[in-house]
Amino acid sequence: MRLLIAFLLPWLTFFTIGRPLAGMICLVLQVTLIGWIPATIWAVYALSQYNTDQKIRRALRP
Repeated sequence: MRLLIAFLLPWLTFFTIGRPLAGMICLVLQVTLIGWIPATIWAVYALSQYNTDQKIRRALRP
């Protein structure tokens, strides 16, 4: 679900993973038509990093 949000509303992805400042910066970037593609790429990358961090935390938990 978050991946779909990352493609449609990249700025919202950052709010769902707990990075509101990055979400605001991404929103400013997304406002420009040319900035939509970099904002989407950034959101997908951040989401993949978030998922990796979650897997590492689960693996280290006893």
